[in-house]
Amino acid sequence: MTDKAKHILLVEDEVGLRSAVAERLADEGYVVTEAGSGEEASARLEEFAFDVLVTDLRLPGIDGAALLDEALDRYPDVVAVVMTGFGTVRDAVAMIKRGAADFVTKPFQLDELSHVIATAVEQRRLKAENAYLRSQLETRYGIGGLVGRSRAMRDLCQLLETVAATSASILVVGETGTGKELVARAIHHNSARRAQRFVALNCSAIPETLLEAELFGHVRGAFTGAVGTRQGRFEQAHRGTLFLDEVGTMSVPLQMKLLRVLQEREVERVGDSQPIKVDVRVIAATNSDLARMVREGAFREDLYYRLNVIQVQLPPLRDRREDIPLLVQHFLERFGREQQPARPGVTMAQEAMRSLMAYSWPGNVRQLENVVERALALSPGRSQIEPSALPQEVLGAAGGGVAGPALPEGGVDLEAVLADTERALITGALERTGGNKHQAARLLGLKRTTLVEKLKRMDRRSRLG
Repeated sequence: MTDKAKHILLVEDEVGLRSAVAERLADEGYVVTEAGSGEEASARLEEFAFDVLVTDLRLPGIDGAALLDEALDRYPDVVAVVMTGFGTVRDAVAMIKRGAADFVTKPFQLDELSHVIATAVEQRRLKAENAYLRSQLETRYGIGGLVGRSRAMRDLCQLLETVAATSASILVVGETGTGKELVARAIHHNSARRAQRFVALNCSAIPETLLEAELFGHVRGAFTGAVGTRQGRFEQAHRGTLFLDEVGTMSVPLQMKLLRVLQEREVERVGDSQPIKVDVRVIAATNSDLARMVREGAFREDLYYRLNVIQVQLPPLRDRREDIPLLVQHFLERFGREQQPARPGVTMAQEAMRSLMAYSWPGNVRQLENVVERALALSPGRSQIEPSALPQEVLGAAGGGVAGPALPEGGVDLEAVLADTERALITGALERTGGNKHQAARLLGLKRTTLVEKLKRMDRRSRLG
């Protein structure tokens, strides 16, 4: 229900009480319709969808219980409040079990009834709002099986919903293991092409000499081993989506042929000169810096722009650590179902979860998935996974801080040691983020301006030293 005035159907056969209650509720901003019997109330329900039903339990003819059932059958979201005499409280409780929000016992103060109605309306509003938010999380932020509620994942899912509705080519970029194919599948299954095929090809997994035939198909005798005519991935994906993973590994000559297919919307099988029309949406993915490869001449600029109409950047797992508990539970449930016998309800001990949260995950979600599967396999018969089931490198991350050097017998130059440690940490952060100062500052817990000043001091010291 909205914040607009609520419409109340007030059902009471006692005229004086009904008039007093109606007047009070009208003063509080409700729009009140009165009924003196169950039959009259039933007729009103046929004509109008009321927000609230306030009814006496004992009525001549159709009683309050039957009226409640009718109202809830017609309008499942209606808020029902029952008025009852002292001797029928048990009946009123039974009405709550049947769907009434609350009841008041006669004689009652008008303030009491007003409070009960207001509380019931607010509870129903919160219930509806929570149900809506849950559905949003399940559909919007759970798009295509993606797991996560961090700001980065909410932004990503919102972008995927937007681009799925278009027919533009998409370039998905991100580190290894961030889920690029999962994102491509999510785009396909939320697009108008969802009823057609999703075809995936890892360009780096196929030898260069065979990749052209995999993409475009071949005719019999086109090369040694071509014993028959075969469709390529473009033909297989006709009217659907073709996902080209690790597109940056493709040779320049093959890039030129791919560009022609994207421009002309037709393919020629290897060994044939007959063009075949195709209607394919291409989603490409890479963990390489294609823009840098373009500058270096390793990737065609015109193909880059043809593929990079819309770019989707996947965040590394270390930048959305708050999603790790959700991912861990997701993997535990999935692998638990796959085991024989199934192991539902397995959880991760808090100490183990702290180690998982502290680790940097260079292999991203794929690495986390493997670690959880391993931990479950090493914990047979247990309902909770302990830290001992985790790899040593993950456990080592939970110690926090940076291990310092041992103190020599002759002492140390503390300022020099601290400067060297600071330099190593800053250099490592910049290497991990590809030179991005903003992201490096986040890893170090610094403001970007502070990091820039430290870099300037390091540069001055290196020039002086």
